[in-house]
Amino acid sequence: MDSSMATKIAFRKDAETVADGAKSLPQKYFVAPEIFAKEQSGVFSKEWLLVGHQSQIPKPGHYFVAPIGGESLIIVRDQGSTIRGFYNVCRHRGTRLKEDACGHASAIQCPYHAWTYRLDGRLIGAPHMDEVPGFDKADYSLRAVNLGIWEGFIFVNLANEAAGANGSGKSLEEWFAPLNGKFSHWNMSILQPAKRIEYDVQANWKLMFENYSECYHCPGVHPQLQKVSPYDSAENDLREGPFLGGFMKINPGKSLTMSGNACAAFVGKIENLQQVFYYSIFPNMLLSLHPEYVMVHQLLPQSPGRTLIVCDWLFHPDAFNRSDFKPDDAIEFWNMTNTQDWHVCELSQQGITSRAYEPGPYSSRESIPAAWDRYYLGVMD
Repeated sequence: MDSSMATKIAFRKDAETVADGAKSLPQKYFVAPEIFAKEQSGVFSKEWLLVGHQSQIPKPGHYFVAPIGGESLIIVRDQGSTIRGFYNVCRHRGTRLKEDACGHASAIQCPYHAWTYRLDGRLIGAPHMDEVPGFDKADYSLRAVNLGIWEGFIFVNLANEAAGANGSGKSLEEWFAPLNGKFSHWNMSILQPAKRIEYDVQANWKLMFENYSECYHCPGVHPQLQKVSPYDSAENDLREGPFLGGFMKINPGKSLTMSGNACAAFVGKIENLQQVFYYSIFPNMLLSLHPEYVMVHQLLPQSPGRTLIVCDWLFHPDAFNRSDFKPDDAIEFWNMTNTQDWHVCELSQQGITSRAYEPGPYSSRESIPAAWDRYYLGVMD
């Protein structure tokens, strides 16, 4: 049996998998400062976190600054084209090195006392420090962060364990081993960005995962989406653990765009052009795979009731040179849909803060949110 056939067989209707008595999380998980602090220390400081895509730094010297897990990181492509990550902290007096969100530089220089670092992190300039007995530049390289790349996406891990290991003791390669080859048809490592939109949502980050993981809400919240992709067509193949999701059907001849037509060349040899795949990757990535584009959400929790969301649309590089390339057709569709989602997440947050709130039962269409909750609680224990 080949892998594609195995994948087909593994899909299962969402309605079959909700455990009896499954309910939403208690109020404290959405509002309590102590829970948020525990998430920062026990989840976002130990797990592999999405920070961007390698297309953001295409050439040596390109960098971007990633605010993640309460830290500021510099993600840079060095002189040898290796992608590296460093804490955005000078080794002299701790000054923030880079203020711009992105840019290009031949070196990294501190704006305070001009300590200067190569793009590989080595200190090469420290004015007047040669006069200090015992000072050695080799002792003061930038502090590196564990970094790895999966399918072109850049992940970091803030844990202090052995380089490349997360809180479970797994390297990035080991962490993503269950997904090896699963998304190869989408050529994600070579895709190029067409648009980024940032959203500031007044809701807890977990509500976005739960919202993303079901379409029970789609008929009322997303009438435009519902016309093209029926809410009851969901079938899931990843139903437990840190990776969850599956596909929904797209009506024949249609695409998830404002016009309903395909907006770009296909990203690869997609087997079924009438399917869109949605996967959540714990703890801060939402991955949407379409025949002609990939949409990615990166979640950045700010407080119990506030989350920044960075949304990127990626297309095949060949699409940009074609006359039928209309990325705004997809971007406008999903910006509309995203905005609808974030609004109901904010309404959920507002209701959950009420003394009247208590956990409610999950429906037969909410097996993946229930599975996400189980995994989250396991990590938090």
